[in-house]
Amino acid sequence: MSASGILVVDKPTGWTSHQVVGRCRRLLGTRKVGHAGTLDPMATGVLVVGVGRGTRLLGHLALSTKTYLATIRLGQSTITDDAEGEVTAAPGAAGLADAAIAAALVPLRGEIVQVPSTVSAIKIDGQRAYARARRGEDVVLAGRPVTVGRFDVLDRRDAEAGGVPVVDLDVAVDCSSGTYIRALARDLGAALGTGGHLTALRRTRVGGFGLDGALTPAELTADPPGRPELLGLADVARRSFPCVELDAEQARDVGYGRPLHVSLPGEPTALLHDGELLALYRPDGNRAVAVAVLTG
Repeated sequence: MSASGILVVDKPTGWTSHQVVGRCRRLLGTRKVGHAGTLDPMATGVLVVGVGRGTRLLGHLALSTKTYLATIRLGQSTITDDAEGEVTAAPGAAGLADAAIAAALVPLRGEIVQVPSTVSAIKIDGQRAYARARRGEDVVLAGRPVTVGRFDVLDRRDAEAGGVPVVDLDVAVDCSSGTYIRALARDLGAALGTGGHLTALRRTRVGGFGLDGALTPAELTADPPGRPELLGLADVARRSFPCVELDAEQARDVGYGRPLHVSLPGEPTALLHDGELLALYRPDGNRAVAVAVLTG
């Protein structure tokens, strides 16, 4: 049986998430590789890559909370809400006080309704929003509920860009899955009566996975390449889900995907036996049913 597990990659800038997956396929000698939670090419940091049976966990790992370090430029708007798009407005940020910034951050924290960027990967009638936007179509996306647990300024720098005064803010964000940091930059600028866009983005955490021990850009691109070590599925489960240890009879039932009469502490819960991750199950009335079976 080919190796299965999770590989945490520190994605280099300029790479797409798909390119990282392609490189990991070559490094590991297998086609069965995928990723959880796309990072834009401009962004760097934690990309969770699933290998073999680990790919069956990716949809659940992508729903984890995430942490980002970012730089927001106030005073300019761009068509993409980040530095890769052309500037569409440059009202500047002269005289922007720290107190005004602090006040504008407050309504962007907590449980909010966020309108994603028009160049997001969200599908509208089967087509990606960014593809429609780039064809010049009007793209209107619905707001969606997200949770921003932290949105704090770490540093401020006043500068000039394109002949107008701007303010660059280094920020830290803890947020739920589905939160767009570009949209936070855009909305912060709008709340302050000016433009805002993202100039740098680094993801430092996805759920229980951080940059410690991540495959570095140098390791990813090494020539000759090395074979990275995978994090085993049982270790992944312990970092990511509540866990229940099964006896041998229960383990056999799970191998057939049968419901179990056990109490589960969460949805989903990881089921283990003899140090092996067998499946993810969820409560269903007075029993537990399979969400994803990883044996076989």
